[in-house]
Amino acid sequence: MRLPLVLLATLRPAASLVVSRAALPRLVLRGGAAEGAESDDGTSRLYPALDAHETGSIKVGIHDVAYAIYGNPQGTPALFVHGGPGGGTVPNHARYFDPEHYRIILVDQRGCGKSTPFASLEDNTTWDLVADYEKIREKLGIERWLVFGGSWGSTLGLSYAVKHPERVTALVLRGIFLLRKKELDFFYEGSGTAFVFPEAWEKYAEVIPSDEVERDGYVAAYGKRLRGELGEDEMRKAARAWSVWEGSVSRLLPPTPEALEAQWAGDDFSLAFARIENHYFSNGGFFERDGWLLEDAQIRRIRDIPCVIVQGRYDVVCPATSAWELHRKLPGSTLHVTTTGHSAFEPEIVERLVEATDGFRGLS
Repeated sequence: MRLPLVLLATLRPAASLVVSRAALPRLVLRGGAAEGAESDDGTSRLYPALDAHETGSIKVGIHDVAYAIYGNPQGTPALFVHGGPGGGTVPNHARYFDPEHYRIILVDQRGCGKSTPFASLEDNTTWDLVADYEKIREKLGIERWLVFGGSWGSTLGLSYAVKHPERVTALVLRGIFLLRKKELDFFYEGSGTAFVFPEAWEKYAEVIPSDEVERDGYVAAYGKRLRGELGEDEMRKAARAWSVWEGSVSRLLPPTPEALEAQWAGDDFSLAFARIENHYFSNGGFFERDGWLLEDAQIRRIRDIPCVIVQGRYDVVCPATSAWELHRKLPGSTLHVTTTGHSAFEPEIVERLVEATDGFRGLS
């Protein structure tokens, strides 16, 4: 029996679930590098574009980790945690926040964006990135901040909150990714998304010989290429295919070939994105065990932090099961299920994310 949406919205576990279905204006692709290279037609909920009023970096070992600050210099601090890993930030990421209220900090994680060395895998782990955020927080004299992240940004945002719950005023999370084997298999090994986007999957799969797939699997075979073990040409080819695969399936309405090429296939972006993603996925996200983030010991540390989760019903990059499991573990969380795919710039997702940051303006 098919239940109407109104009834579905009333079926709540111990926390708040909202199934939303807004008719909102469509965002327009403008080209660039990954999520955030998109802009709106002037009628979406994104706040107006603005320039950073401060930029800087921290030195950690071989890495220079870059950051940029937007909005009100005396405002409530908010940390934007980008996806990938390896995706980097762009100014559009600051537009989820009211610039008159928030002091918005965008950080390029190790090896990507304006951080150097470019595409480096050395000393590049989840816990290195968590430590970087703490160093930046201390440098900027911030006591506590709102943590906002989607996709891998939700993984890293949760990891930061688990390690430093006393520093987090609220969590705004989108497209939940818990970096479990079943999630990686669904997207990268052909057990899920390939059944929905077979034409895009074919281009991703054809890079790896079938006998190698049978022996090692796609993530391991791509990793060999992305680490440069088969030479630079194979590394670049694999990076482009890996990146374009994700870009091909991230939106409910797929991008045009021209937009896909401009946004995801550039040599520099795709190399950092693919190398760093694969590095993390090949190492289980550097967690102690598969499913570590959902274990009771970790959940106890964050269960009292106000949390809004925004999840695309038709997200085939980070399927909704992870958002649901996290929501059930966090009794005080609110889950918005949107009629969208994965992209943070699909209009209904924008609506719910901005609604969440607006709603947390009273926190300090």
